[in-house]
Amino acid sequence: MNKKMFFIALVSTIIGIWMYQLFHNRIPYIDKWTRSPVEQLENTMVYTIFRWITELGSSTFTTPFVIMMSFVIWWLYRNILPALVISFGTLFTHYFNVAIKQLVERERPSILAAANAEGHSFPSGHAMISIVCYGLTAYFLSQKVNTTKKKRWIVTFFSLLIFLIGMSRYIINVHYLTDVIAGFFIGFLCLNGLIYLYKQLRKKQLFQSRG
Repeated sequence: MNKKMFFIALVSTIIGIWMYQLFHNRIPYIDKWTRSPVEQLENTMVYTIFRWITELGSSTFTTPFVIMMSFVIWWLYRNILPALVISFGTLFTHYFNVAIKQLVERERPSILAAANAEGHSFPSGHAMISIVCYGLTAYFLSQKVNTTKKKRWIVTFFSLLIFLIGMSRYIINVHYLTDVIAGFFIGFLCLNGLIYLYKQLRKKQLFQSRG
């Protein structure tokens, strides 16, 4: 077993343990240990900053962003396949997140309708969907730049954005930390699965542009 597969197996096991605890109405230890710090951030500058950052992962922002990037990527590639992957991949991740939330049925630490923080809590939709939405954007854009430095800047920028959006849900106290970690991990699996699907479809020369 290589290191990547070992890491995936390890984290999957940890998240499985968390889900088992949640099914039995038990709070994972990591959430017990991390509640106090975040509860003290309300009405601080840190809270205000992350309250704005969290909007970059909300549907009111990501929906028009995905539509716009689908057109941009279609234009860059002159191929509809990448545009379909980013649009339907993000949509699939949203519904997958909803399905898991309905299965686990974990209550949020607090409700904040203005920040799209209603309903169930595990896993974080902002973390899970952002890593797919912005991760695919970074992947497709980086394939079209001609220097390693530019690719590194694109990947670094979107990686930081994804991390901040996910952590914003914990900092503004609408998700537990385990919700965010699980959202990142499941989103990471979805992202890699979608990139793999794209590569396989491209090999079969489907959706190739004509002209």
